[in-house]
Amino acid sequence: MSSLYSRSKDLSSRSRKSLSDSPPSSPSPSTKTFRQDRASRSDSSGVESPSDRLSARTGTYTRRENRLAALSKTDDNSASKDYKKLYEDALAENEKLKSRLDDSKLELTKIRSQLDRVAQKQDRLSERSTVFESEKREKEALEKKVSDMEEELKVLTELKSDNQRLKDENGALIRVISKLSK
Repeated sequence: MSSLYSRSKDLSSRSRKSLSDSPPSSPSPSTKTFRQDRASRSDSSGVESPSDRLSARTGTYTRRENRLAALSKTDDNSASKDYKKLYEDALAENEKLKSRLDDSKLELTKIRSQLDRVAQKQDRLSERSTVFESEKREKEALEKKVSDMEEELKVLTELKSDNQRLKDENGALIRVISKLSK
């Protein structure tokens, strides 16, 4: 809204300046002769020169300024009131937008804090999962070690029993040899 206000302010200042700078609304005799001369040149050659186009644009611009000047004279008081109303409307709109911006900023900070909390939870979960994975690997390694030890224990008990059997046989053989040697 403020850009609308500044544009309309620029337009009114241009139209006021053009009142003092613009020629009178009725065409001067030199303008009439120039127009007649231009018409005769375009009729004779069929092609307008660049200076003819420039003067045509200048004439159009002058007529437009004259119309704007007439409008601004009649509506000068109402225009200033309209500008005041436009300015007040622009200020009210700016205040609404500022409050919406502040609300949006607050909402953004809330969302960012929630996102940070979720990211922290995710980090904790990932840390826990890595800890869990390492504990799981340790547990598997320990279970394997226990099963290996159990196997070794079975082998040891078999060896002990074999050893005992061999001792018994050795003792029996010693007795038989001692009886034979007597």
